[in-house]
Amino acid sequence: MMFKHNFKKVLSATAFAVALVVAPAANVSAATNDASSTQQSATATSQDQQASQDQAASQSSAANQSSATAVSASSSTSTSSATSTSMVKKTTKKAKKTTKKSKKKTSKKKAVKKVAKKKRATKKAAAAKKAAAKKAAAVKKAAAKKAAAAKKAAAKKAAAKAAAKKKAAAKKKAAAKKKAAKKSAEKAAKYWIAMRESSGYYTARNGSCYGRYQLLISYLGGDLSKKNQERTADRYVYGRYGSWVNAKRFWLAHNWY
Repeated sequence: MMFKHNFKKVLSATAFAVALVVAPAANVSAATNDASSTQQSATATSQDQQASQDQAASQSSAANQSSATAVSASSSTSTSSATSTSMVKKTTKKAKKTTKKSKKKTSKKKAVKKVAKKKRATKKAAAAKKAAAKKAAAVKKAAAKKAAAAKKAAAKKAAAKAAAKKKAAAKKKAAAKKKAAKKSAEKAAKYWIAMRESSGYYTARNGSCYGRYQLLISYLGGDLSKKNQERTADRYVYGRYGSWVNAKRFWLAHNWY
């Protein structure tokens, strides 16, 4: 900037010298005035340039000061940022530690809850198993009791049936025995009468009576065979006395039948 200013001054001086040589004497004063004006203008320009330089220097100083302030602020900001970062890291680390501790505590709490839950489930399962076993035992006992009662009832029924069957058999046997005895008594009474009437001969004859049982010949209907004599004698006795035993009883009372 100083070099440019000096160069302008030199140019002004040169121009003034040339004007003095070339211009007429009448114009020397005017030239002098012009040179003076030019010099004044140059001086003013120089002053303006100096003011501009001072302003520029002031601005540069302000800029430098601002830059320094900015650097200082940047340094302060960097320091503050570093401090803040350190604090953030420290806080984060503390938070992580707290979170980890909290997670560990939560995990421990969950584990305790899980164990308690498992214990309750085991206890509940044991109680259910015990109840089921008790119920099964009760059902089994009831079934056994029912089966025993049914068996006892069946045995009683079988015994009653056997007793009834035995009684029926005894009754049947007694009836059969009675029947056999009756039959035997009938046979004996019939034989006894035959012996008394004809000594047992089928051809014996006494007047109008004929055969083993001395029946009227008219009763035989002309058939004197043994079979017809037996059949006719039975028909006569059962029709008149009801049985040979009764006929014998009558015979004993009257000597005839």
